[in-house]
Amino acid sequence: MKLATFVKIKAIGEFGKSPQERTPEELIQSGIINLDKPKGPTSHQIADYVQKILHITKAGHSGTLDPQVTGVQPIALEKATRITQFLLTAPKEYVSIMHFHKPVEEKIIRETIHKFIGKIRQLPPVKSAVKRTERTREIYEFEVIEIKEQDVLFRVKCQAGTYIRKLCHDLGVALNVGAHMVELRRTQAGPFTEKNNLVTLNDLQDAYYFYKEENNPKFLAYCLQPIENAVAHLSKCWILDTTIKSISHGRDLAVPGFSSLENFRKGETVAVLTMKGELVAVGEALMSAVEINTKDKGLAITIKKVFMDPI
Repeated sequence: MKLATFVKIKAIGEFGKSPQERTPEELIQSGIINLDKPKGPTSHQIADYVQKILHITKAGHSGTLDPQVTGVQPIALEKATRITQFLLTAPKEYVSIMHFHKPVEEKIIRETIHKFIGKIRQLPPVKSAVKRTERTREIYEFEVIEIKEQDVLFRVKCQAGTYIRKLCHDLGVALNVGAHMVELRRTQAGPFTEKNNLVTLNDLQDAYYFYKEENNPKFLAYCLQPIENAVAHLSKCWILDTTIKSISHGRDLAVPGFSSLENFRKGETVAVLTMKGELVAVGEALMSAVEINTKDKGLAITIKKVFMDPI
């Protein structure tokens, strides 16, 4: 949990409204859906299905999942599609079944898996969306859930861009028995998990029908989340109402334009919010939160992407 560092007493701003008060119409134009991707279609096709269901012009996914992989696939809508770049680098979590080609003692399996926690070197598979050169990736958590004969059900939390299929292969090499991935499901992508209003394409289609044909927005409101949920994993700062106009036009954020801020470090990616919690922009900290608190002036955050319409 990030420690909040207050520049001054945080007041309720006069500008705008809380993200939780947005209407379905507003969320369709700048919201995000935590979609449960089914087996079969590509991530691009899933985004296209969402676009057709909601009758919008733009929808984008936050990282490619192979057609046979299921699970958490955040889909950003219309103006919110620009937020996906900040989800691409967020940690991911998967549950997978791996099959060993020869029997291995459970104790040895668990010991070898433990050795893969931390930074590893990984060569992407032949069929991958990136250049096939060896690179470093970090495994944060790697645990066995169940072992049945030569099949292992496991959970892994890892750095974005880690290939689980290759992880299974490399584990088999380390054990000198060979192994391959049988099945894979993503259970988390950044701040989005299976417990975070995960919905299917059918859920979304039914919800939109009730909204349009029955004048019932309840189900659609459950499916659509405010764009602010997509930056829940980032450090945050809240700015004064008098600062919003300049930031919405792309100007960098300077001291003393803050209302309050979390305890971030220099170089961190920071979400810039209004005092009502609306996302204005995302930028990079030029100072730490401690430095900002001790200075009377100076550029504090360089703005990388603006999400609020200019005012």
